Amino acid sequence: MTFSDRLACLRRQMTETGLDALIVPRADEYLGEYIPECSERLRWVSGFTGSAGVVIVLAERAAIFVDGRYSVQVKKQVPGELFEILHLIETPHMEWLAGQLPPASRVGFDPRMHPFTWFEEAEKTLGKVDIELFELTENLVDACWKDRPKATLHTAIMLPESATGCSSLEKRRSIGSAVAGKGAEAALVFAADSVAWLLNIRGRDVPCVPVVLGFGLLHADGRLQFFTNPAKVPEGFSAHVGEGVEVLPESAAEDAFRALSGKLVLADPATANAWCQLRLREAGAGLAADDDPVAVPKACKNSAEISGMQKAHIRDGLAVVRFLAWLDREVDAGRLHSEGDLSGRLYAFRAEGDFFQGPSFDTISAAAGNAAMCHYNHLNFEETSHLQMNSVYLVDSGGQYLDGTTDITRTVAIGDPGEEVCRRFTLVLKGHIALDQAVFPEGTTGTQLDVLARQFLWTDGLDYDHGTGHGVGSFLSVHEGPQRIAKQFNGHALRAGMVVSNEPGFYKDDAYGMRCENLVVVREAETSHEDGPLMLRFEALTAAPFDIRLIDIKLLTSQEIAWINKYHDWVRQVQLPTLDGPDSQWLEQATRAI
Repeated sequence: MTFSDRLACLRRQMTETGLDALIVPRADEYLGEYIPECSERLRWVSGFTGSAGVVIVLAERAAIFVDGRYSVQVKKQVPGELFEILHLIETPHMEWLAGQLPPASRVGFDPRMHPFTWFEEAEKTLGKVDIELFELTENLVDACWKDRPKATLHTAIMLPESATGCSSLEKRRSIGSAVAGKGAEAALVFAADSVAWLLNIRGRDVPCVPVVLGFGLLHADGRLQFFTNPAKVPEGFSAHVGEGVEVLPESAAEDAFRALSGKLVLADPATANAWCQLRLREAGAGLAADDDPVAVPKACKNSAEISGMQKAHIRDGLAVVRFLAWLDREVDAGRLHSEGDLSGRLYAFRAEGDFFQGPSFDTISAAAGNAAMCHYNHLNFEETSHLQMNSVYLVDSGGQYLDGTTDITRTVAIGDPGEEVCRRFTLVLKGHIALDQAVFPEGTTGTQLDVLARQFLWTDGLDYDHGTGHGVGSFLSVHEGPQRIAKQFNGHALRAGMVVSNEPGFYKDDAYGMRCENLVVVREAETSHEDGPLMLRFEALTAAPFDIRLIDIKLLTSQEIAWINKYHDWVRQVQLPTLDGPDSQWLEQATRAI
């Protein structure tokens, strides 16, 4: 079917259902960052492959809304003669829709594909102009998508307690007690990574994030009802999770909700879908908005999880070192590879390491001007770019390992990029160092620390338009909350055991981009003493060198030079014993004292 045919089919479905508009988000029933092929409804409707967007289909028109990350990509992928292309932030899609329809119109939506906060806001926006937000029981895209892929079936992975550091039963009882402390009977544990952490399982249901798709009801006594495909449950699961876990098909959720009639249930309206919360409300449960009770305990890694992360990062760093050494040799030989070839070669180096399970996100392999798009993905463009001499190459990548999750960005000199690039790279690296060296009291948020990474760019009149750091899971999501380091307010304090990225950058449109990213774990600082608050610090996990060819040493203080040399000395110590020949020689040179 052509895209015109697809829109025509949807409009026929809309007419039969009595709809004047249909909303198609880039989401699945579980609202995760990555979704399975069978749920790529937005891509089927429009051709757009980005990670965020919304299509609205009207009787005579259609529009797609994306944010600034995808302003170039959307124009290349989506037929402009069929879709208006609008900015998701500058033109909020529900406000736009409210201005397109007359009163008494009906707008269809699938409540499984939207968080509850979206539903409440959308209902309010449309209600102001007397437009009905109509809940669909069947997804209209599925009715038209005749060759829709079938959902895959993968058996869950059971992680040993030596890796998790805590049994599922202990976790469930502890968090159930916290739920009870809020006067609730149960909590909706909707995020797939929260359920995976709670049960000490992982899965292969979606790319890059090792989760089993499903959701749970955690009761105050620690019992968990897990709604998923029971065929995914491996042999020995009951013994693995301990008493009190019931696996049910998702079709059984409404009966479970009805059993909570008259009882208080906690649910996060921002992360759990509207369907679950609407059904709980209809069942007579008291619905209380609250954060996911698993989020903070999951974010604060215990000693076993931190140990696993450390080991995973050393193996991952070795793969990156081997890749960077190979890359330099290829450039020296005049072989300027494509972005896709480079991404594939890095994947191959990772795949040779122990416990590797796949990438933790789609690799950003960006040559020259493409690196100016901070969320660039070469797979989204028909024509692949190659390395260019006298420029930079940015590679942001990560791996999933049975004992940890990694995320690293390195910016590489390809020939001589010039004085401007080196100056700005050095300003970015100075910000990275300043954040890495921060010592701060317990209760400090990432928002309060963000300026440390930007200060040197700001002094030069420069900035970057993304967060400085995100949380990272333990063999889980590479983008984990609730903590974050960014200009935008985040009220969740950084706590010991949390893993976050440290990734300031700078991007010049159509010219170059750069980013310096390590993962760090929050530790108790040695400066803590009885006369003051508990002090915290960061400790680097990532073990691969920065490109010292890009450093303008004149811009560095003696303390910053000492930091670079100390970090590179540590990288050399942990990686050199497993290298030989040209790779070991490369690492010696790449980590030499400056």
